[in-house]
Amino acid sequence: MHKRTLHIFFIGILLVACCQPQQGSDTQTAVRCLEEAEAALANDSIRLGETLLRKTIRMAEESKDWHTYYISYQRLAKALSQSNPDEALQLMKKALTIYEQHPDDERNHVILLDYAGTYSAQVAFIAEGTFDEALDFIHRAYDIAKNSQMNELMCQTLTSLANIAWAKEDYQQALDYAHQAESVAPADLKAGTLQVLARSYLSLNMLDSAETIYRQIEPGDDVHLAYIVQSNLAKIALRRMGAAKVEDDIDDAFEQIEDFYYKALDQKDQYYQETLRQEIENQQLEYRSKMYERTLLIVIIAAMIILLVVVLALHYRIRMLRQQRIYEQSKLENDLFIKEQEKYQLQQEADHQKTLLHQANEVVTFLQNFILERTEVMKKLNKGGDSLITLSEHEWSEIERTLNAIDNNRFANIREQYPDMQEDDIRLCILTRLGLSNRTIGNIYCISISAVQHRKLKLKKEVFGETNPDITLEQILTK
Repeated sequence: MHKRTLHIFFIGILLVACCQPQQGSDTQTAVRCLEEAEAALANDSIRLGETLLRKTIRMAEESKDWHTYYISYQRLAKALSQSNPDEALQLMKKALTIYEQHPDDERNHVILLDYAGTYSAQVAFIAEGTFDEALDFIHRAYDIAKNSQMNELMCQTLTSLANIAWAKEDYQQALDYAHQAESVAPADLKAGTLQVLARSYLSLNMLDSAETIYRQIEPGDDVHLAYIVQSNLAKIALRRMGAAKVEDDIDDAFEQIEDFYYKALDQKDQYYQETLRQEIENQQLEYRSKMYERTLLIVIIAAMIILLVVVLALHYRIRMLRQQRIYEQSKLENDLFIKEQEKYQLQQEADHQKTLLHQANEVVTFLQNFILERTEVMKKLNKGGDSLITLSEHEWSEIERTLNAIDNNRFANIREQYPDMQEDDIRLCILTRLGLSNRTIGNIYCISISAVQHRKLKLKKEVFGETNPDITLEQILTK
């Protein structure tokens, strides 16, 4: 009877442990969900950001948080503006309707109107329709900003009007709006305003004025703006020379660069989502681990209760086992001591062999570098500085033969393994193996440092099939 009672008690404890309600996080508010969505979008995780924004919209509507409600619609419209302009426009109209029913900050009203006008213009441009609705939205936004003396928003709305005029091919009107925007532009909007102004000059074929404005733009760390400025300066130079075909080729090249850029963003998005999924799995595992620990603790307590019932009966047996265990432990310690001595001797021998191997590798590396530095081509490359460096076919062949001799036919194997590899790509691998800087390589190919980096990245992915951003072309060639 007593034993049956213990069994019932033990089963009851297990049931209590297993039936504990899951302790999730606190109820997620719409504001917090919006913050998570913006963090996802900031990390270029567009799909996750869209999912969280739609969830925020539902939560904000249920809680009647009207500010978060229309802000969520605005953020979602912005996220979809590139992939689905029609839906983005409808979402912005919904955001405007919510705001006008529950107004709070007039500044937000201007921003919503400006966004609605921009998306309406985008839809009209794609469908080759009228821009009347877009102009109505942005004129309303401009009037509010002007009456409230909000210079920053006046600049934004005037810039939007200039863009619409440019899309309508009314370049003179676009130039007038761009001048007005530039006159009230704060420092943080100056670059964007100057870009619109320069584009209007360029469309009017006022090349000198366009070049002057483009040279005033300071891209800073904005790589996309930098390439826009440089590409348009190149177009101006080509247009002066009448090289229309080359100008079209440059446009095609920069479109390919943009496609590559957006593909990289998509890969980053996938990486971010995978990381987030892994974090969620880790949280679930952590929760399960805590539940297992709690269950294990209860099991241990129950086991201790059962052991206390039988401890007197087993006292003698335990003492005998303890003595036997002491004897076995003593014997085991002696065996372990002998094994540790043997292990220590083996470790010393292994360390000695590693030292000898390391010294041999250092000698080989020194001899390889010594041979390379004594070649005429390396002397020429090292003396090049920032000036243009030209290598003849004979010099290319000489440095490749030298590398094959000291690197165990590395580039001969590459040529055999990748027969379709271009000669320029082989030579880029050779320069990379020589440890030359991107600046020196750029001087050889007459290209910029960023172009060298792009070529290395393209070679790494398309030829060697390496997509891990942490692995460099140098590491691939070392392997």
